[in-house]
Amino acid sequence: MKISSEDQNAISIILIYTALLFFLLGMAARMKMDFHYRAEISMAGFTAAAVLAGLGVIVFLIALRKRQN
Repeated sequence: MKISSEDQNAISIILIYTALLFFLLGMAARMKMDFHYRAEISMAGFTAAAVLAGLGVIVFLIALRKRQN
């Protein structure tokens, strides 16, 4: 099954915005860190944001390369 470059662009945008959402979740948990388990939530949010942003950039670059060919 082949995915078109337009679909790959859409997937990369969704991944990047989801990464932004997890980053904001991590920032909110960092502000309320005096409660229990907020540090773990913060670190998990930042880690998920980094992974999703990385995947989004990789998919976007693959879509650009596919479009140029």
